[in-house]
Amino acid sequence: MAMSAVRADLGEVFRREYPRVVAVAARVLGSRDQAEDVAQEVFLSFGRSTVPAAEACGWLSVAAAHTALNLLRSGRRRAAREETAAAFDPTVAPDVADTVLTLEDRRRVRAGLARLPRKQAVALVLRHSGLSYAEIAASLNLSPGSVGTTVRRAESALRKELNRHASSH
Repeated sequence: MAMSAVRADLGEVFRREYPRVVAVAARVLGSRDQAEDVAQEVFLSFGRSTVPAAEACGWLSVAAAHTALNLLRSGRRRAAREETAAAFDPTVAPDVADTVLTLEDRRRVRAGLARLPRKQAVALVLRHSGLSYAEIAASLNLSPGSVGTTVRRAESALRKELNRHASSH
């Protein structure tokens, strides 16, 4: 059986979009290494897809957000070990207490993000990764007018999640 052909434009799209794909995944995961793993997975899927090159940016950003959120939800993260190492790296922050609190906050935000409805979580990640409302609308099949509402609902839902979990501890 012949291997499925890899897209002719993969190299060009990869060079152009790789930094953004890694940035989107890193927003979700907080780990450059894991974000690069996600990027590899996403570009493998893209290489087998028939997504038009003109739509590559949005498709790849959404795929990166979905893949990173899946990783977050599945708990296949090596974060505890990495975050512990970061907490004791004096170049990160001079005050270990501050670092530990920041890491705890980040962990809570990631856990909250993983509990949001998927479309809200993806819209929020894409917006905070620098995509325009128009790019998010095209990527998620939303009307441009509803992107702001979706992002605001996601932010509000995330705040509720964080407050709910903060008060239960």
